Amino acid sequence: MKLKAAALSVLLGASLLFSGCLKSPEATKQDGKLTVYTTIFPLADFTKKIGGDYVDVQSIYPAGADAHTFEPSQKQMVQIAKANVFVYNGAELEPFVDKVEQSLKKEKVSIVNASKGLALLKASDDEDATAGHEHDEDPHVWLDPLLAMKQAEAIKNALVKLEPSHKTEFEKNYEALAQQFTQLDQQFKDLVQHAKTKEVLVSHAAYGYWEHRYGIKQIAVTGVSSAQEPSQKQLAAIADTAKAHGIKYILFETFSTPRVAEVVQKETNTKALYLHHISTISDQDLKAKKDYFTLMEENLKALQTAMNS
Repeated sequence: MKLKAAALSVLLGASLLFSGCLKSPEATKQDGKLTVYTTIFPLADFTKKIGGDYVDVQSIYPAGADAHTFEPSQKQMVQIAKANVFVYNGAELEPFVDKVEQSLKKEKVSIVNASKGLALLKASDDEDATAGHEHDEDPHVWLDPLLAMKQAEAIKNALVKLEPSHKTEFEKNYEALAQQFTQLDQQFKDLVQHAKTKEVLVSHAAYGYWEHRYGIKQIAVTGVSSAQEPSQKQLAAIADTAKAHGIKYILFETFSTPRVAEVVQKETNTKALYLHHISTISDQDLKAKKDYFTLMEENLKALQTAMNS
């Protein structure tokens, strides 16, 4: 009986501790700041820039994580439940979000789908879906500067709703951010206007929004997740296309160099350049204090080389 009583006491204590972790957002502000958790890096970056000193922001993705397959730990689920705001990309990128929303039904956490209401593209035929995580829509919304600006606006609106006393600061910070998006949009337009070619050979069909907005046509070696390799017939067709269009560079993702893309590089006698999809970043990038705009500048430089060779 004593053992049972002791066990019951431990369970009761654990229950009270966990329930304490899930208290209302008003009680979980850190030093008067709103606690915000996001999925992909750009959303965390935008939130920091808009919220400034009034937010404490963290992405739940570890450095270098695969945004298509990531699943939050139980510890992260508890942290999200303690937050004031949870921001996710949407557009079918994060398959775990339904589980998060179910777990937060009784919590006072403001949930922001940053892609809600945006004109999303359909996933292209070149986009091979990860097994079990198929995309009907292209989720890489943040790579389009003008759509990213709308995502930032959704974040700003959520912060204003929660902290109306800081509306002026949030609006001012958002307007400064909007100017950066507009400048980035113009840089893409200038790049395409003066480029020798609008076609690029890529190892991941993640850049459909650039094609839709600016006319940068991606010739994809693999699909969205690189889970399914092209057949020998497809490889031959890609190699023929690269040679026919005089493509001298293949654009790999920063974090990975798929074996099939290496084969194409060798067969077509192309050189390697790298594009950053920015959904997650490396520890090295974090230490260098790189943000969405510095990484997009690096992408522009790679495109500049590839499109003018």
